[in-house]
Formats: sequence, C-alpha cells, structure tokens
Amino acid sequence: MSDGKAADGPGAVPSDSRGRDAVVIGGGLAGVTAALALADAGVRVTLVEGRPRLGGLAFSFRRGELTVDNGQHVYMRCCTAYRWFLDRVGGTALAPLQDRLDVPVLDLDRPEGRRLGRLRRDPLPVPLHLGRSLAAYPHLSLAERARVGRAALALKGLDLADPALDTQDFASWLSAHGQSARTVEALWDLVGVATLNAVAADCSLGLAAMVFKTGLLSEPGAADIGWATVPLGDLHDRLAREALDAAGVRTETRTRVSAVSAGPDGRWSVEVPGESLRADTVVLAVPQREAHELLPPGALDDPDRLLEIGTAPILNVHVVYDRTVLTRPFFAALGTPVQWVFDRTAASGLTDGQYLAVSQSAVQDEIDAPVATLRERYLPELERLLPGARGAEVRDFFVTRERTATFAPAPGVGRLRPGARTKAPGLYLAGAWTATGWPATMESAVRSGVNAADAALSALGRPRPRRLFDVEEAA
Repeated sequence: MSDGKAADGPGAVPSDSRGRDAVVIGGGLAGVTAALALADAGVRVTLVEGRPRLGGLAFSFRRGELTVDNGQHVYMRCCTAYRWFLDRVGGTALAPLQDRLDVPVLDLDRPEGRRLGRLRRDPLPVPLHLGRSLAAYPHLSLAERARVGRAALALKGLDLADPALDTQDFASWLSAHGQSARTVEALWDLVGVATLNAVAADCSLGLAAMVFKTGLLSEPGAADIGWATVPLGDLHDRLAREALDAAGVRTETRTRVSAVSAGPDGRWSVEVPGESLRADTVVLAVPQREAHELLPPGALDDPDRLLEIGTAPILNVHVVYDRTVLTRPFFAALGTPVQWVFDRTAASGLTDGQYLAVSQSAVQDEIDAPVATLRERYLPELERLLPGARGAEVRDFFVTRERTATFAPAPGVGRLRPGARTKAPGLYLAGAWTATGWPATMESAVRSGVNAADAALSALGRPRPRRLFDVEEAA
C-alpha cells in the first residue's frame, strides 16, 4: 500500500518523474479516482472516456426543464472511499448524510390496510443501536423479530476472509438460521436488494455478510444514508472535471480506445482515433466485458473468467405530479412491486408539482417491459402507497433502464473477480467488478481506483500522495 512517504500534493512532480506517463481508460468513478490519485503523486495522466461525459453509470441528463439522474444512487456512512471521493472533488456538502439512520417502510400487505414502520438507530453501541427499532418493527411478528436478533449475532461472527462464504447463497444461510420467508422479504431483502441488486437466493453469502456486517453491525452510524441533493452530473461530471483539470489531468471524452499493446521498450500504446497514446502505466477502468476485449494476451491467466461475471439490471420509473404527494424524502415499500421511492423535486430543478423516482433493483422480468406496461403497473401502486396521488395529475411518466447496472453478486463470483494487478507490467484493472470485497456500488468503484493507483505507484517507485484514501485503514 504505502511506503510511508508521500508526495507534496496535486501536481507535485518529483525529479525522477520524467517519462512517467499514465493513461486511464474509462471516466466512471473508478477511472476518475485512479486518475486523481496518480496525478496527485506527480504522474502525468491522460483520461479517455467514450461517452461525452464522466460519471459512468451514475449520471444526469436533461428532459425538458428537468435535470434527471439515470437512477437513484445512495451511499452510507461506512462508504469511506466514496466519502473521500466527494471530499476530493469538493462535493461533500452536496450529498449530505442523515444525522441518524431512519428508513420509513410502508407495508400494503396488511389486513388493516397500509401500515408504516421504521428502521432507525439509537445512539447506543452495536448491536443495541438497532434493538428498539427491531423490537417495534410492525412488519414482523414478535417471534420473527427475536429470530432476527439471533441471526444478526451469527452473521456478525462470520469471517469475511473465509472463501467458503462465496460458495453459499444467502437465502439458504438465512433459512438455516430461522429466518422465515416473511422476514427475508420485510427485512433482509428490503436492505439487500437495494445494496446488492439481488434477492437473497441469488446472492453470495460472502457479499451479503459483508454488506450487513459493515453497514449494520460495525459502528452505530455505519448505515446512516446519504444522497445527492443536486443532480449526480454536478458531482461525478462537473466537479470531477474541475478536480481533474486542477490536478493537471488531460481529459478526453467522446474518445474510444481500439487497442492496448506493450512495445519492446516496455511502454504501452493506447490507440484512439487519430493518435497513439504512449504511457508507462495503463489503467483499464471499464466494464468487465470491455476490459476482456482490450486486455493483451497473457495479461491474466484466464481472461475468459471476466465473461463469467454476470450482470444485473436496475430500472427507474420517473413520475412528475402536478402537486405534492409525498412529504418525506424517501421510503421503502412492502406488499407491492414498488421497492424504494425518492423525492427528486428540488434536485431536478422542478418548481411546480413533485417529481418522484421509483428505484427498482433485481428486475430481470421487467427491464425490457414497454413504458405503457410499466405505467399501468406502477401508477396504481403509487396511488395505493400515497393517498395524495389518487387525485393528482401525472404530468410526465418515463423510464430509465440500466440493463447491466451491476455485476451479479451470485455465489462463486468472488473467485472470478480479479485484483488490480495483471501479469503485464504496467497494466492495471479498476472497476466495481474487481476484487474490492464490496458489491457493485459507488464505494466499490472508488476503492478499485485507489487499488489500481496504489499498485501502479508501487511499481513506479513513486510516493503515495498524502491525501489518498487509505483502503486498509478504513476497511
């Protein structure tokens, strides 16, 4: 990781830096992080991105007068790498955290009608911080709540370094620890689907244990939720570009890489339209299938393993009403196809009415459904959840789809995820799909960029920049 020495700051170029150039391929969070970290250590960096913008799959676009995020992205207080990223680009104040975890959960599948419960923490040590909330959680029976506590303690005792956890599915483990189907739906999947993009039956026990141990069973405030109060493009594109420019990074968007190859002198050539970029270091910060296409022969022992890493979709339904129908910033739902609903009115720039974003993870059966079908399905469900929507006019209804939003966290995926280093000197991998220990989140993407930069700087014999997030200390 670090040899204890540190560069003086962004743009500081030590005397041995001549000829030390890097190309980072991919302008998502992983690529931007790697580029910033390398530049802060005095490396000359060129960042190339095929899209016209930075941010990867966490971006914004214009729809009429609105600025719309392609999907709702949140993070938690335990996401220390992403919090470092926000600070590094000057965006911390634009994506605040809750003072204390508080998740409203509406259940429609009740004989008495819709019922509100909450998952929130008290200012007490782990695991007492969630004790009162679980004891009063109305969506489970008293016996189910008691069994949740016992399962949580068993989960806390798992060793995340045990490779056997990756071979098991989370649902089987939950069943073996007394968790009913209702408990899985109303608690474990409520959290797990949103963070892992998979139901428990389709999820590696290792990744699920990592999420719940880190988020709910490590520190009292670890699961406090944060989200952007501005469009994601302000954070991941505009502020990221400003930070890259200030660090001296050359950023080229709308630039597709056609080939990556090593020359006899050990330097790399990255082929882009009209130019061959020469570098000592290359970071491939692109999705796994694109990385597979660009990897030179011999870079990995079995590059086809990258193609075995599956993908999972995320669907977002966007509804603009003529009036306010939701008075809280967000809520989760049970007993309905609706999963999570967020108020994005202020962030989008809407000044009249209300704009809600419905975030739907693990929706393989709906990702290609026609907009008309989704409208017929979701508008009545929102009216069931939100009485104020029943008389409201729907001014706009549209859908955004990310068919390969994340890697699929299926059992066995851990053995497929490569680390940052390849067998080709000077070539490194980054991306949420690499071996960060985290599921496919913004946190994993930033960590992967740090890992790639650390590996590259170590090989170059360069000091690690003081401001770089320390993965090992924060993990």
